[in-house]
Amino acid sequence: MSKPVCAIFGVGPGNGMAFARKFTAAGYATALCARSTDAMAGAAADLDDARGFTCDVSDTASVTATITAITDQMGPIDTLIFNAGNARWGSVDDLAPEDLDIGFDVNAKGLMRCAQAALPSWRAAGSGTLLVVGAGAALRGRPGTLAFAASKAAQRSVAQSLARQLGPEGIHVAYLILDGVIDLERTRARMPDAPDTFYLTADGVADAALALARQDRQAWTFELDLRPFGESW
Repeated sequence: MSKPVCAIFGVGPGNGMAFARKFTAAGYATALCARSTDAMAGAAADLDDARGFTCDVSDTASVTATITAITDQMGPIDTLIFNAGNARWGSVDDLAPEDLDIGFDVNAKGLMRCAQAALPSWRAAGSGTLLVVGAGAALRGRPGTLAFAASKAAQRSVAQSLARQLGPEGIHVAYLILDGVIDLERTRARMPDAPDTFYLTADGVADAALALARQDRQAWTFELDLRPFGESW
């Protein structure tokens, strides 16, 4: 029996690779997708039954071609994790209206592109899982996160619309709200005085994603908040 396929869009050293390791250990074949061909090839070489694919989620043709290639080379996608993200940073004093475009194109439209490309095989199977990596900014805007928060709020709305439409078709859509800073070398360097308890761990986020992918359809989660235990919220 062939392994189920987990396709991860937006693979980097934090959450993306944690998803890849966690789903590989759970018996999935993993497709690692990002804009860097060399980085994905190198990352896939370190995992069993993994392949790297170059994809730009802001390009509809690229997304369609990538999902077709994954299906042809590895089999139909069982779980798709949308971890891609981009946005300008700044307040209303720093940004022009056009600065919001890249965030919407990647975070909201990129999600829609991936969903549309994966839908035919999910509908044929009567099942499938789409996990979307969101942020606390989807629920609240702060001055320096104007563009990011707007695009993440739009992304959450896209995910909710997909969940409500596709759930009755047997397709599970879930949104993970990451309300914290991921523990990475670059974030540690930016906040050297922050204690260990300040950070979200990528492995902990991946644990939650795997649990969502395995949920009984009679008890599906749409939205799951994840934050460090000590954070005031």
